[in-house]
Amino acid sequence: MANFVDRVVVHASGGSGGNGCVSVRREKFKPLGGPDGGNGGHGGNVVLRVDGQSTTLLEYHHSPHRTAPKGDIGRGALNHGRHGEDLILSVPQGTVVKTKDGDILADLVREGDEFIAARGGIGGMGNAALASVKRKAPGFALLGIEGETRDIVLELKSIADVALVGYPSAGKSSLIAAISAARPKIADYPFTTLVPNLGVVEAGSTRFTVADVPGLIEGASDGKGLGHRFLRHVERCAAIVHVIDCATLEPRRDPVSDFETINGELSRYEVDPSAGTSTPLVERPHIAVLNKIDVPEARELADFVREDLEERGMRVIEVSTASHEGLKELTFAMAELVEESRAKQEEVAVEEPQPAVVRPRGHRRKKETEFIIRHEERNLEPLFRVLGEKPERWIKQTDFSNDEAVGYLADRLAKLGVEDELFKQGAKPGDAVVIGNEADAVIFDWEPTMLSGAENLTSPRGTDVRLEELIRPTRAEKREDYQQRKDARAAARDELEAERLAGKWTESVEERRERKAREAAAETSEPQGDESDHE
Repeated sequence: MANFVDRVVVHASGGSGGNGCVSVRREKFKPLGGPDGGNGGHGGNVVLRVDGQSTTLLEYHHSPHRTAPKGDIGRGALNHGRHGEDLILSVPQGTVVKTKDGDILADLVREGDEFIAARGGIGGMGNAALASVKRKAPGFALLGIEGETRDIVLELKSIADVALVGYPSAGKSSLIAAISAARPKIADYPFTTLVPNLGVVEAGSTRFTVADVPGLIEGASDGKGLGHRFLRHVERCAAIVHVIDCATLEPRRDPVSDFETINGELSRYEVDPSAGTSTPLVERPHIAVLNKIDVPEARELADFVREDLEERGMRVIEVSTASHEGLKELTFAMAELVEESRAKQEEVAVEEPQPAVVRPRGHRRKKETEFIIRHEERNLEPLFRVLGEKPERWIKQTDFSNDEAVGYLADRLAKLGVEDELFKQGAKPGDAVVIGNEADAVIFDWEPTMLSGAENLTSPRGTDVRLEELIRPTRAEKREDYQQRKDARAAARDELEAERLAGKWTESVEERRERKAREAAAETSEPQGDESDHE
């Protein structure tokens, strides 16, 4: 089971924003309480934060899907929804954040550095926040927006000043254990070290970090033996120490050929720009360490190859991790290279200060275009696509089942200038207009004659008269309609009279009315006659 992971893909999702609330204050003796719907809470962000106690990305290897809490919905009585808390993901120092395409998003080096991997969605506004002088009691609220979702690649690159490189079983782990408090696994077989080990070394007043990189083999720069994973941890180092085994018993191997093989792999490796330096590995300061000189044959071999390595411009130091011979000289030599590298970095930082931007009073930036309209064609018909941060966000916040909310969206788009730009682009009434990309786009037929402004709204809450398909008849149409109803009534009377004359009716309508009247009068006169008889 893996216990060290230096590259993972994390699927981060920000929390969704809560919906706003539509509510009207209802209280005794206060018939016009007004809107009191609260706003929805914002969703939480997914934040990467450097933690000094974290050393691996193993946690995200097992659980790559991370979602921040969502915001709560708004409620009546101006109760706003609670914001979702940020989801903090701890990462080790030296974590590089990339997209799946390899684009660098952030390089988290110092403890406490943060990067927002996925932003939370915005909470929707309640109808209390949407109220204005002209729209005093909105019957709608804005919806919360879903949080951002994206896949990011986390790569861990050890932050060390000096890297120990060499063949497997060259004694690198023993060397770092001898000069620092690190306690890596040490054994008498190759590839004992499978993960980088870091150790802190003090040489005089200089304190620096040394990385024990797992053993390299020929072809490491091409990916053999997990070479890319191992060499990745060398990119940030200021100096490289070649640990050469002078006591090896393997055939066709000697200190000079081992050095040339490892140095060749370093020269063929391309440094990632995220390392903070573009200097190739082979051009950085090098030290050749002839290890295991406590073995008599190894000491003789070290004396034999020392001159050959020095002719190549290398500083050569003979050491023994068993007897600690030469370790003090080695640590001070490494400290000298580290100090030189730090001094150069300070000079670069002083020579390239960040320019200060000073603007005089009254200076205003030119208003940036908040949207663009792209003329397309679909099924041989014109189509206008509106793209921009605001229009695309507004359609996500709109409840399209509420006519008043749709009308409010139309007002916002008109105020932004979308309608004027459509006129300039040559759009005609009835043309299709799409807002957003294909994934979450909204399409509608453009009607430029629609009135805008909340002052034109006289319909009940939740409706918009501009969206109702009502046609006001003209005066001539009203006269024609009245005459048609009059003619229809006259035709109905003529039809009934014709039926009576044909024998279908025994009496006319007028005769029937007169008979009914006589019967009613006779019924009312009978009780009066009875009372007079009793008297």
